[in-house]
Amino acid sequence: MAHGAITFITGGVRSGKSSFAEKMAVAIAEKNGGDLYYIACGRSSDLEMSERIKRHKIYRENSSIPWNTLEFATNIQQACSYFSEHSVVLLDCLTTLLNNELFSNRESWERSDIQEEVKRSIKKGILEIQKACSHLLIVSNEVLNEQIDESLVVFTYGKILGQLHQWLVQQSSTAYLLEAGIPRLMKGEQAHERHYDSRDSF
Repeated sequence: MAHGAITFITGGVRSGKSSFAEKMAVAIAEKNGGDLYYIACGRSSDLEMSERIKRHKIYRENSSIPWNTLEFATNIQQACSYFSEHSVVLLDCLTTLLNNELFSNRESWERSDIQEEVKRSIKKGILEIQKACSHLLIVSNEVLNEQIDESLVVFTYGKILGQLHQWLVQQSSTAYLLEAGIPRLMKGEQAHERHYDSRDSF
């Protein structure tokens, strides 16, 4: 089923992962002559988030290659019809997508069958997008570095996210961990590191 490459990019809050992913996507598209797509899984929740979204949007608008923005809070496989075999796709971000998928039916998220179905749905969407494009970059958040409290909802969310991260690293040709604006290559080649300048992070 695989067609395009997958690059997985994760890090803590304000680690610079989205900026790194955007610049890498542009570099790949410039090299391969592909078009750029941004799959936005989240929406503005407060003023600070609105400002961050605005800054990233301005960057994409001023990019050397125009971005096409698609909004899919769930069911990301529906975006596949927009892509060609030359498309470079950035999905931002997995943590928000999981939140949307897991809690869309708040009365059933505790059920193990629902949790498994959420994981299957997200994996299927990612694999279908991979098949439809030349390169898929996926941004996520490292939320497992802190101790998970006794709240069932936090524990369940963290468990599923960790399982998805492990699966994504297996599927990816390249994986990065961002810390304080510095990308650390965890898997794959170092070909893309030269395209990133931590001074440009938000």
